[in-house]
Amino acid sequence: MTSNRPDWATDGRDWPNRSASRFVRAAGFRWHVQVAGEGPVLLLAHGTGAATHSWRGLLPLLASRFTVVAPDLPGHGFTDTPTGARLSLPVMARALTELTRTLGLPPDLAAGHSAGAAILARMTLDAGIAPRAVIGLNAALLPFEGFAGQVFSPIARMLAGVPAVPWFFARRAAERSVVERLLRDTGSALDPRGVELYARLVRRPAHVAAALGMMANWDLHPLLRDLRRLKPPLILLVGGADRTIPPADARRLKAMLPGLRVIPLPTLGHLAHEEQPERIAALITSLAEELGLASLAEA
Repeated sequence: MTSNRPDWATDGRDWPNRSASRFVRAAGFRWHVQVAGEGPVLLLAHGTGAATHSWRGLLPLLASRFTVVAPDLPGHGFTDTPTGARLSLPVMARALTELTRTLGLPPDLAAGHSAGAAILARMTLDAGIAPRAVIGLNAALLPFEGFAGQVFSPIARMLAGVPAVPWFFARRAAERSVVERLLRDTGSALDPRGVELYARLVRRPAHVAAALGMMANWDLHPLLRDLRRLKPPLILLVGGADRTIPPADARRLKAMLPGLRVIPLPTLGHLAHEEQPERIAALITSLAEELGLASLAEA
């Protein structure tokens, strides 16, 4: 029978950047977090259903200029699921804030992929962190509209409330073609190693349950209302081939937030940072220099 949680001894045996991994208790549960490099602190937050492996190519490049802090979010990867807590945006934001405080590494810069960008924005708005800027990589910041908005969350809540559902998904993920198709549907093309790492995680029901729990409890309406008072710059890197977060979302946000900066990535999909980590690392480093963080890195 499939084990419920990803296991560090087996699933993590050759985990990307394993030498940077540590396990830390914060906010009442155990986290897996990777810390590497020296310089200004850069906090990375992955998206729903991912884990630190998502930064496998990007983290070593950024660690040459930054102290990179990359956790597995609650319930994802090798981080525990907090007992009795709904994996809502405010809950995730408060928990990650507690982790940064426990580590003693307040971020100078924050970059999040997809839902991770929403978590970082919420943390900043709630004064949990004070980065020079929040960078969104194909950021999921807008609520679903119309029919999708009426259907998506209720279905996710229904699925998350049925204990057998994560086990069913995990069994289906034993077929590599299922995982390949899910990743292909994001608009990104990953190498076999990337596919295999995602497959390891989605074969574990607890990881699947956490992803469903996030989707079931995600409400971006309060965040959208509050984004107008976000003090640090919000910078979006937008994959033109993203099939998960429509590139048009960035244009809608720009209309609402005139100070928003949008950097297009015309050929890349939702997992742009996994497709071309060198390109994304160069962009983040360039943005850090614009914000005056280069001098801190060189000091």
